[in-house]
Amino acid sequence: MAQTAFILVLTEDEPAGQRLRELLREKYGHVCSVVTSLPAALDSIRTRTPDVVLAPAQIGGVPAAAPLAELLDHLARDAALLLRGPAELPPVQHIHPAVLEDTADDDELTRAINAAAKRAVARQEDRRLKESIAGQRFEPFQGIIGVSPAMRRIVERIKKAARNKLTVLILGETGTGKDLIAEAIHKHSDRASRPMKSVNCAGLNENLLESELFGHVRGAFTGAVSDRKGYFVAADGGTLFLDEVGDMPLNMQAKLLRALERREITPVGSTDVRRVDVRVIAATNADLHKLKEDGKFREDLYYRLNQWVIEVPPLRERRDDIPVLADHLRQRANRTHDTACPGISSEAMSYLTRYFWPGNVRELANVIEALVVEAENQQIEADHLPEHIRGSREIVPAAAAGMVGLTMAQVERMMIERTLQATAGNREQAARILGIGTRTLYRKIKEYGL
Repeated sequence: MAQTAFILVLTEDEPAGQRLRELLREKYGHVCSVVTSLPAALDSIRTRTPDVVLAPAQIGGVPAAAPLAELLDHLARDAALLLRGPAELPPVQHIHPAVLEDTADDDELTRAINAAAKRAVARQEDRRLKESIAGQRFEPFQGIIGVSPAMRRIVERIKKAARNKLTVLILGETGTGKDLIAEAIHKHSDRASRPMKSVNCAGLNENLLESELFGHVRGAFTGAVSDRKGYFVAADGGTLFLDEVGDMPLNMQAKLLRALERREITPVGSTDVRRVDVRVIAATNADLHKLKEDGKFREDLYYRLNQWVIEVPPLRERRDDIPVLADHLRQRANRTHDTACPGISSEAMSYLTRYFWPGNVRELANVIEALVVEAENQQIEADHLPEHIRGSREIVPAAAAGMVGLTMAQVERMMIERTLQATAGNREQAARILGIGTRTLYRKIKEYGL
């Protein structure tokens, strides 16, 4: 938020006005203009709209409050009008008039003016933020919100994926909306009238995952009391979304490859082969290339899934999207909780755009929903934000010149420390950003005493 403002002082005592002008400049950096007549004040407002006008209720026996308020209300809707001495507040629609207690204490007066200036500038920036968001020309694409070049490119790749028949691989961190992308591809494809089924491969052992995907016959294993058709059959003619495919056991990877290449599956415990027509969309937050190099992901399956790749950048790499996303999520939370939160202040939005968002869009959605509930029918202010967001610091890469003379161990310690700070101590997320295993990170933390 800007810290300085333009202040117009209307006074019959020009030396006192000039003294106030110098105090406001020295203490707060505000720009101040001093005039000694009502016509001069009105001309000044028409020439340059002020953030604050300090004026007496009358000057030279002429009422000043109403003419000033009327013109400010028309030209400077975010301005504050401070009236000195007893005065009746004029009726206005936009500006914020107030009566100051008459005081000879310059410090007290400048503090009051500065407080009004900060509020006026905040109102101005809040309005500009709302106008900027409203002016962003974008249409949500199947719930996908974004105005950044990266998101526009992703939408184009989604549309092309919907028109082709290739296997799709969606890469991105947890919480970036990979499931929304898969759903958008299906709904815009020629398979939209057929089912879309989703399976999360994480946390399922080989036997359970095989049954989930290919089905089983009665008696195939303990607990198999009836036949089950599995997701490949359930999605026949449509789309099967395999989330977290990087966590799939190796033996299961071979069976998935065979199903993709032959377009046929065999239920567990059966010898019957069934033909299926399923388009597979896979997603993972893991580095499949590294898993392949480490022998943890089959090379042949990697290339089979890698036909049409969509890489989703983390939210911290597309900060232009945060204001429109946050506003969209605010509106959604209002509908969910029957609240009327009118917006997010520019100061609060500044914190939101600077935060690292280790949980990406999912984390932002959860934060905004909680803020809307807390603020109820008021605007979300910076004070409403959780401490870890207000106190966050951006990772700032050290300049190469500034790293000369450091040992590799010192550089490594610095990057681990900064990444942990940026992820609010989330070690799993920090390990992914640093490109190392979680166990390695834990060992380094202990080694460096972090």
